[in-house]
Amino acid sequence: MLNPLRWSYRTAHVAGLLACAALLAYAVYVQFDLHIEPCPLCILQRIAFMAMGAVFLVAALQAPRGHGRRVYAALIAIAALAGIAVAARQLWLQAQPPNPFASCGAPLHYMLQTLPLGDVVRKVFTGSGDCAVVNWRFLGLAMPFWTLVCYILLGGWALRAAGRR
Repeated sequence: MLNPLRWSYRTAHVAGLLACAALLAYAVYVQFDLHIEPCPLCILQRIAFMAMGAVFLVAALQAPRGHGRRVYAALIAIAALAGIAVAARQLWLQAQPPNPFASCGAPLHYMLQTLPLGDVVRKVFTGSGDCAVVNWRFLGLAMPFWTLVCYILLGGWALRAAGRR
């Protein structure tokens, strides 16, 4: 029987990469098949998963020893913490009383093309409206809750893989 806690460093990182890819594939499915448009905070959460997946991939390909493992674990943890911050912000927005006049604003790709990066980041993190709408649930909990759980698990997975010999 395969014990995930005994996998090699490379296998553990390939599993992390596959988990990130599966989460991103599900996000695309939700967007295009279930027709639930992502808000700017959802896009930022996707970017965090992409960053984690990229680091998982490079770490799996290189399979470093010693200090290199800790560097990759730190990079994955930074991406996971960024994702946790965004997911927590969206959960906070969703917990607020409904505001019919609130909105996340223009689509993220439009803002990136027309505004300075600092303004885009500020607008994304002050969004409510679309970001506060809960239009998907699993076991009664909104998607940002589940992405938060995935960031914690994947970040912990990377730290555990780096700490093993």
